[in-house]
Amino acid sequence: MIARKLSAGAADLMAELMEAGHFSGLEMLPELLAEHAPGAGMRDILVYLVDLQQENLHLLPYPEGRPLGPCELRVDGTLAGKAFQQLQVLPKTGEDGRPEWWWAPLLDGIERLGVMRVSVDEETEWTQADIRCLASTVALLVASKSAHSDTFARLVRTRAMSVTAEMQWNLMPPLSFANDEVVIAAALEPAYDISGDAFDYGLAGDTLHLAMYDAMGHDASAGLTATLAVAACRSHRHQGKDLPSTVEAIEDALMEEFGTDERFATAVLANLDVPSGLLTWINCGHHPPVLIRDGHWVATLDCRPSHPLGLYLGLPLVTCQEQLQPGDRVLLYTDGITEARNEHGQEFGLPRFVDFVIRSAMDALPVQETLRRLIRNVLTYHDQRMEDDATVMLVEWHGPRHPTRERPSILP
Repeated sequence: MIARKLSAGAADLMAELMEAGHFSGLEMLPELLAEHAPGAGMRDILVYLVDLQQENLHLLPYPEGRPLGPCELRVDGTLAGKAFQQLQVLPKTGEDGRPEWWWAPLLDGIERLGVMRVSVDEETEWTQADIRCLASTVALLVASKSAHSDTFARLVRTRAMSVTAEMQWNLMPPLSFANDEVVIAAALEPAYDISGDAFDYGLAGDTLHLAMYDAMGHDASAGLTATLAVAACRSHRHQGKDLPSTVEAIEDALMEEFGTDERFATAVLANLDVPSGLLTWINCGHHPPVLIRDGHWVATLDCRPSHPLGLYLGLPLVTCQEQLQPGDRVLLYTDGITEARNEHGQEFGLPRFVDFVIRSAMDALPVQETLRRLIRNVLTYHDQRMEDDATVMLVEWHGPRHPTRERPSILP
């Protein structure tokens, strides 16, 4: 990573915030910023967190409840939202052409948590680097406090969440992840009422484990089926088991809990050898992944499917492989994406889905933003009502790490 020079005051501020943050809850973050930031020439700092569906940015208020700015901002159509979407630090200029304040994205890795607004006493050569570093520090504090903060959960939700969705969101990993070689982004709807869909990923050394599940039904039992499948997969994955053994373990767990034919889930389980780009997968009655290369839909990754997990039909497990090329994108999805229908009964369809992702790549959007806009598009097509869970996970392989290769432009 390229080191950015910081002002001395900014470096001290980061250290002070990290130290003070050890014994402070999320609610105290605005107060900590108000107390420590002026010493580094920064002031009037506002923290906005994005809601679950990534439509609005919500102000994290001061403990005494006196907001210094709008309590809510739209992601679409605002400068704050543009900073969030494009992962850029952007100035809000006044009539004299000078910045009145700056907007900066709050990123945990590449997971977008929200944005930060900050004013500076004097613009210097270090200003943007200082703001980026402060935003990173704030994001780390938000990420570390959010898991045990009901304030965070209430702030980022716009309506009540079903019990099953509560279980599913706490089960799944962050919606995005990146390192030098690979980027992952995922999206789910209906966000407050998901039940049978789940995605999962995990990195173990050079192997990236990927999984997509679609459990039968749209009720609490479907959520329990998906949860049990993910837990069984992780248990055996963490033991270093191979794909066929892991699939068999999931099957056994579902059979033991639900019995024959009671509950089942379709799934794709895959391993990506990150240094080489070799993708290995097993299809358990699920829609095959899609491969996008050089801006074209080049293949549907067909593999002779086994039966859905939990049916125990005795079909053989077939392991398939595909050699990825640098820049390739692999799409895993559930049928709620492609089978969403408009008012005329027409399906959204796989071609429309893949074309949207390809066109977004041509616009040079971050992968997280591509999927946010995809879900918005699917919801609009379906008149904002989803009758089935719709889940997508995009995996982009950048090629093997090399000392002379420039780092992909994941971050600004």
